[in-house]
Amino acid sequence: MAGVSTKEIKNRIRSMESTKQITKAMEMVAASKLRRAQAQVLSSRPYFEILYTAIRDIVGTNKEFSAPYLVKRPVKKSAYIVIAGDRGLAGGYNSNVFKQVMAQIQGKDAAVLPIGKKAVDYFKAHHIPVLTEANVFAEDVSIGDCFTMAKTLCKQYLAGEFDELYVAYTNFISVLSQVPETLPLLPLQYAQTEKAGGVQSDMLYEPDSTAVFEAIVPEYLGGVLYGALCESRASEQAARRTAMDSATQNADEMIGELSLQFNRARQAAITQEITEIVAGS
Repeated sequence: MAGVSTKEIKNRIRSMESTKQITKAMEMVAASKLRRAQAQVLSSRPYFEILYTAIRDIVGTNKEFSAPYLVKRPVKKSAYIVIAGDRGLAGGYNSNVFKQVMAQIQGKDAAVLPIGKKAVDYFKAHHIPVLTEANVFAEDVSIGDCFTMAKTLCKQYLAGEFDELYVAYTNFISVLSQVPETLPLLPLQYAQTEKAGGVQSDMLYEPDSTAVFEAIVPEYLGGVLYGALCESRASEQAARRTAMDSATQNADEMIGELSLQFNRARQAAITQEITEIVAGS
């Protein structure tokens, strides 16, 4: 910063201090939201696990059982549910899941159902067909919305509007680790392995196992969607907290460097004034 006056350096220090206050406040907000999001993740898992157990029991213990949700048909069109955030400033949270989805739909006839403003804007900008824009803001999506989406998607799948369904989200591993994942939803892919070694179960289903299975699959998908949404929300807040913590540390380092440069410039100015006074005398 040669030739920069002490006044300019001082203005930059004030600017960095203001930025540091903002990033610190955003880090604290993200940490508060992260605690609530982690609680939602833990509370959503039991429902999903119970439905998964029921589906596995029906498929695995009925040798003659068949349903359209289990039939793997030739793939002409794919559908992806993509969960992202509504805002930026979260490191690579949004971009990582977008890169993964774009790599998978390369060369496919695919459409997406975006959840989150960033997802809607991204796929519209890349001219990818969008099934619906009803869920622009991920924060506003409730568990009821997830079940509504699941029922609609099941109807579209049975009608042949697409042949496979995936959900792309960010899996919350820990506060420091979030991994983008793509989970296959339809057709149900574990059926054949469970079915091959099936044994008779003592569980009785009314009116029959087929009716229960067809009724429970949309509920199962709704539970998976809500679980993926909770995982993504927790991942977003964790990524934003990490990014804001890193930004705060960078601001501290820049303030330290600017303070050192300010002191050097001030000392140089004082030395020059003393030299001029001595030379003048």
